Amino acid sequence: MDAKTGEMSGGCPFSGDAGTRSLLGRTNKDWWPEATQLDILTEEGKSANPYGEDFDYPAAFNTIDYSALKADLTALMTDDQPWWPADYGHYGPFFIRMTWHAAGTYRTGDGRGGAGSGQQRFAPLNSWPDNGNLDKARRLLWPIKQKYGKAISWADLLVLAGNVAIESMGGPVFGFGGGRADVYEPENVYWGTESLWVDTGAETRIQPDSDMALENPLAAIQMGLIYVNPEGPGGVADPLLSARDMRETFARMAMNDEETVALTAGGHAFGKAHGAAPSDTFGGAPEGETLQNQAMGWLTDQEEITAGNITTSGIEGAWSNNPTSWSHDYFRILFKYDFELVHSPAGAQQWTPINPDEADMAPDARDASKKVPTMMTTADMALKMDPEYRKISERFLANPEQLDDAFARAWFKLCHRDMGPKARYHGPEVPEETLIWMDPVPAGSVPSDAEVSRFKTAILSSGLSVSELVKAAWASASTYRNTDHRGGANGARVTQAPQNGWAANDPDELAKVLRVIGEHRGELSMADAIVLAGSAAVEKAAADAGHNVTVPFTGGRGDCADEHTDSESFDALEPFADGFRNYLRTKASVKTEDMLIDRAHLMGLSISEMTVLVGGMRALGANAGGTSHGVFTDRVGQLTTDFFTNLLDMGTKWAPVDGSGDEEYVGTDRATGAQKYTATRTDLIFGSNSQLRAQAEVYAENGAEAKFVNDFVAAWTKVMNADRFDV
Repeated sequence: MDAKTGEMSGGCPFSGDAGTRSLLGRTNKDWWPEATQLDILTEEGKSANPYGEDFDYPAAFNTIDYSALKADLTALMTDDQPWWPADYGHYGPFFIRMTWHAAGTYRTGDGRGGAGSGQQRFAPLNSWPDNGNLDKARRLLWPIKQKYGKAISWADLLVLAGNVAIESMGGPVFGFGGGRADVYEPENVYWGTESLWVDTGAETRIQPDSDMALENPLAAIQMGLIYVNPEGPGGVADPLLSARDMRETFARMAMNDEETVALTAGGHAFGKAHGAAPSDTFGGAPEGETLQNQAMGWLTDQEEITAGNITTSGIEGAWSNNPTSWSHDYFRILFKYDFELVHSPAGAQQWTPINPDEADMAPDARDASKKVPTMMTTADMALKMDPEYRKISERFLANPEQLDDAFARAWFKLCHRDMGPKARYHGPEVPEETLIWMDPVPAGSVPSDAEVSRFKTAILSSGLSVSELVKAAWASASTYRNTDHRGGANGARVTQAPQNGWAANDPDELAKVLRVIGEHRGELSMADAIVLAGSAAVEKAAADAGHNVTVPFTGGRGDCADEHTDSESFDALEPFADGFRNYLRTKASVKTEDMLIDRAHLMGLSISEMTVLVGGMRALGANAGGTSHGVFTDRVGQLTTDFFTNLLDMGTKWAPVDGSGDEEYVGTDRATGAQKYTATRTDLIFGSNSQLRAQAEVYAENGAEAKFVNDFVAAWTKVMNADRFDV
């Protein structure tokens, strides 16, 4: 990783010493075996969404009285509630932390996490140690959510509350985009393999003797943390080691060094940390609490709460002498004083300025007439001790207006990075400026029916095969991630670095196909032409198999130039494995078939859609590298059910290929012993796994050919149009 830019180094996204394991790691059932389980009610595709799958949340959001909503949120900031009093009489810092921790789970490795679906309401996030007492912040927001109903999602409200909190304390805000639709059940996300949260006896996920030991796609340094341990790696108060952890984890959350410094300093301009007493004197996390506590966690008696005697991180005190006003005192205090390492009342390690002036002390959170020392965490001290962070910090100290701008932009990025392109943003505060990390795509024009027809005829007569055209279209569109809405065919980024050089895309073949498409595209954008060429090939493959179908095509995609693409940020989208193309870069600690399922989930596909696409892609000869694995047909290029019928044929006996590490298999005729096919784990799982076999049997039945073709066309079209947020 580059120390200045914070760009993440490469490597296998499924590496590590965990052995073969589920991508999901420990589940909520593992953490809370006694908790009520509702999984049975969402079996067979039953939705937990009370509004139904057809509810158009962005349309509902656009009906809201946005000014009234913000006014209500502003009033809430100082509406002190006796059951959970506000520090300094202002809830702003509390809501900033809530927002930060809702958005801060985002990670670039797989696009999962972030604030996009309101996951902070559910386990395990609602009970992570790092999210301690944020259940109260959400309860404070409930009257506003109740008032505006379905016109404001929890996901949007959790972010907007933080924006309003900053504004209410005089801080800089870049803008806000709404449109995050809620989900109503926990999402399956791999958060790590540890059996303890923030285990103080364990080392950080980055080991001191290793240049890179943090397993992809993880970003946080320990289970149960949003970023890093504020006391230092594994509880060791070493600012330089803390800087190492910060640099890596923030990079994996899409932040470079300057953004990391700006976010840390800007966020810590407000509020205080809480460590009034040892944590074992408080109640448990919400998910495991008693019924009468109604999912309120980390509780103590009301008298202690009223006195401000609560513990969250274990660190105690404010960073600034003005904890409810935007100022530049954070850096001023950080560099004005020498600091000594002390312990909070809860026993946590923290740093306090030596002999501070009274003017640089903070008010007591409950009694403004009292003055108490400020503090810094080990992570804060890293901004002073790490050479690269210090340069940026000193520049912000000398040029506070630069901090204002950098914090506003970094905060906006933090809260919106998982929303994808700007076309998904709604509301009156969407900024006019389009930022490079939004993956902008210039507007395209919709081609005429005559132009579409002309191009389809021309490309099918160009000498390119069905397999080549299908592979190019898949390479372009299948980069889409439903998690953070990045990738996809719009923009034709497959024509640019780094995508045009990815091994999974067969670069030499891809270059040839793109050149021919470019020669014939006429008035079509390159993005439209790539998709249309693949769809025309699917139509031909279906026709050659005896089925007359039309693949729906929605034109209007634009083409990106170099200035529209942050090419380095697209490295995270490169597939380590793509089971749809039978591609695997190298053997990993995760089963290859699990990586297919993970990829299907990233693309937003169902089990049925994944199954029919794999079978169709094999029939079309769309394997990366042109391998014959899983191509169980002598009619390559025709859209047939041969993959399924031959996979389930009991006349074939399968055995692993020696030296393949159980990745490759050979199928021989049971009667003669002659070799018939070769396959990978990704192919054979459709006959081995009972649920996938049930899917495969549907398409292997006599008379299922038309259904197969129609289902494939529907799933193919979904992939091709997955990123069309403009239609």
